[in-house]
Amino acid sequence: MALLGGKKDESSSKPLFRREEESVSQRSGEVHTLLGKGSEFEGKLTFEGQVRIDGKFQGQIITKDVLVIGDGAKVQAEIQAGTVIINGQVEGNVKATQIIELKTPGRVKGNLETPSLSMDRGVIFEGSLKMENLGTGGARPPPPPGGEKK
Repeated sequence: MALLGGKKDESSSKPLFRREEESVSQRSGEVHTLLGKGSEFEGKLTFEGQVRIDGKFQGQIITKDVLVIGDGAKVQAEIQAGTVIINGQVEGNVKATQIIELKTPGRVKGNLETPSLSMDRGVIFEGSLKMENLGTGGARPPPPPGGEKK
């Protein structure tokens, strides 16, 4: 037998599985972090790269990159991010400079501000939505003159 005998089988030298981290391309400064199920964190979270929260979080989250709120996660936070993907429960205001994606069975109670929104059927959203291009940083054009009589 190859596993017990002295003879080395070529197939046994290759790993049977690949870790997810190995298949993800890494940029300099990019961090992939997971706050797993059963974990609880309270405070201010600032990061680069992609972070996934599957546990409980309370506080403030700030990033220019991607935040994923997993199914089963419970987050009470003020969120500012580039991209926010919500599958779990979020209570608090969410501001994204790129896109907010609300996925089933997600629940959001708070105000959303983003230039682009994607919402699956079945998502529960209680709050207001403000959509404008947040990435430009410039002033909005003045409103057209209204009420002027000629």
